[in-house]
Amino acid sequence: MNAYRDLSMKSEEVLRVELEEFRRQHRDLDEAICALEEKGARDPLTIKRLKQQKLRLKDVIARIEDRLIPDIIA
Repeated sequence: MNAYRDLSMKSEEVLRVELEEFRRQHRDLDEAICALEEKGARDPLTIKRLKQQKLRLKDVIARIEDRLIPDIIA
């Protein structure tokens, strides 16, 4: 995910588009994991890898959201 590290160089519009794409990928991974678990997949390594990928996406989503919605100290 090296391409996602430098968020400061991207415009807000680009970040919003990427955010939606990463959220879609995160949902797709969640659905895939659920389907594999319901099916009783016998490959726990695949499920583990998908969950790790989902967590990485969650981190990227959080970083983009932090950049788009700065903290306001009242």
